[in-house]
Amino acid sequence: MRCFVLAASFGTITDAAIELHISQASASRAISSLERALGQRVLRRGRHGCEPTAFGEALLPQARRLLAQVDTVNTLAEREHDRLRLGYAWSALGKHTTSVLREWRAQYPNTELHFSQHSTPTSGLAEGRCDVAIMRIPPDAARFSSAVIGLERRFAVFSADDPQWAKRRTLRMREFAGRTVAAEPRSGTTKRELWDGGPAPDTFIAVTDTEDWLNTLSAGEAVGVTAEATSVHHARSGIRFIPITDAPRIAVRLVWWRDEAPNGIEALVELATRLYARN
Repeated sequence: MRCFVLAASFGTITDAAIELHISQASASRAISSLERALGQRVLRRGRHGCEPTAFGEALLPQARRLLAQVDTVNTLAEREHDRLRLGYAWSALGKHTTSVLREWRAQYPNTELHFSQHSTPTSGLAEGRCDVAIMRIPPDAARFSSAVIGLERRFAVFSADDPQWAKRRTLRMREFAGRTVAAEPRSGTTKRELWDGGPAPDTFIAVTDTEDWLNTLSAGEAVGVTAEATSVHHARSGIRFIPITDAPRIAVRLVWWRDEAPNGIEALVELATRLYARN
């Protein structure tokens, strides 16, 4: 199609071949192949060049539009090839986020690293919204590959005027007994199983996303448990984040499709793991 459009524009197949950096014979074969596929002649060849047939004249504007659309798709594909999209559901990489962005930019200036939030169980990966997901719950190993890049502490989260904990600097897991805990059940890390074998909260209430969770806590309707990174990305006036000294750490994972490893994933895993190891 491109050979045909250029030959029709230049008036010779030779000039079309020169423009496309191919041989004149290759250009001729390409145009002949197009004519066989369409069942119509598109060019009338002559001793001094070529010109479109009546069908070729009718085809030209459609062909130009089609090639413009192909060029747009190719440009989009090239731009995506040079960008690595990281999705997260609640928080990115906490205090390491800026360091990852800066070091990546310094080491791989030709590949953009882009963070975006997606409130789904796979942080947008299953929906095609990112190339790599930051997850704090284990992924489906049959569908996804993953690498643990670090561990994060768990923090208690509550309104700053909480009558029981307002003056506390740390907490222990057993102190949640009798409290109401707000949690996001799809991608959150706070489950009733955290308190197996010990005093547990009285009630769990489900929230839909980070904003709903923060509003519930700031209103004093419940307390929460979250990864340390949340305290970095979602600090808010009227809410306190304090460490839970005896809570199990949360594994932070980078996750990608098992059969479609994105370009740069090994370098990203190495960089993120190194930064978490400095903690």
